[in-house]
Amino acid sequence: MSEADWVQTGTQGALGRIRLNRPQALHALTQPMCVAMLAALRQWAGQDDVACVLLDHVGERGFCAGGDIAMLARSGAGDGQEARAFFATEYRLNTAIHGYAKPYVAVLDGVVMGGGVGISVHGGLRIATERTRFAMPETGIGLFPDVGGGWFLPRLPGQIGIWLALTGARLNGADCLEAGIATHFVPSARLEEMKAALLEGSGHITDQAGAAAIIAPFCADPGPSPLRANRGSIAEAFVGETVEGIIEDLRQAGTPFAQSCLESLAGKSPQTLKVALRQMRQGALAKTFEEVMAMEYRIACRVVQRHDFLEGVRAVITDKDNAPKWAPSSLEGVDQGLLDAIFAPLPPTEEWQA
Repeated sequence: MSEADWVQTGTQGALGRIRLNRPQALHALTQPMCVAMLAALRQWAGQDDVACVLLDHVGERGFCAGGDIAMLARSGAGDGQEARAFFATEYRLNTAIHGYAKPYVAVLDGVVMGGGVGISVHGGLRIATERTRFAMPETGIGLFPDVGGGWFLPRLPGQIGIWLALTGARLNGADCLEAGIATHFVPSARLEEMKAALLEGSGHITDQAGAAAIIAPFCADPGPSPLRANRGSIAEAFVGETVEGIIEDLRQAGTPFAQSCLESLAGKSPQTLKVALRQMRQGALAKTFEEVMAMEYRIACRVVQRHDFLEGVRAVITDKDNAPKWAPSSLEGVDQGLLDAIFAPLPPTEEWQA
């Protein structure tokens, strides 16, 4: 299969179809894939005969494990140009989805991480299944929860988004519904029926409510959400303005859940933990999605070439020894000057544009 076949776009009836088709890499995104998806969305936005967009994946393995981390690491170890081009395009795609004027239905059936979050969670209709495994695990590889994470994560209820951003915790389908990440839960066995119904009814869809009405008969009770029992603890511990403060609140809580969070945070990049929390707090105050994406592009351009990202990829993905040597090695070593440099505006000609 050639790279040109890694994403399929086209129309069926009044339905615009985007299908990820890179199963050997869990449909990880490349720049050409983002270019193709963005071009299709822009074209359909002006077509009266396209009423709704459906995003899913080919095959049993899905949904999307993120961006092409190997490429980002190679580029980051060099001049960073390819990585910056990827981020610029991916963030334009995220922005197009966030503001899309037509119903956008994403089927989150399987692994949903990183870039896979960015092409799904900003759409209006987000369908989880019992196979959904959602996470933003970037703090574990020295990156940060981008693709609009600074917009949607701090807007989840009860500090859930801050917990997800810092710990990289994984959610199942029931959890996604509980957190508001998913809008519907459809058993995987009924997905094809649901897609057929969307296709059959696509000519009559005039708004998001119309698309949701077609999905509704296929929905089911996802069962108990493990997240629900811990929502109070998350809300209390992850409200702090500093990572150190959050850690202290978790220590004071002294519960098994708090201890599991502490163990998770202990293995993350100190630099990235502080970057991610500042990203969340600034993103919560942003007036527009584009403002967040410009901030994330500045961060991305810088951290992709910093030690912690390259070391995180080595430890977790390349060598798989899971023993990264972070620098700085402690939270105390990540000073305000370092953070200010990572968040600082780029030269005017290099700033991100939607």
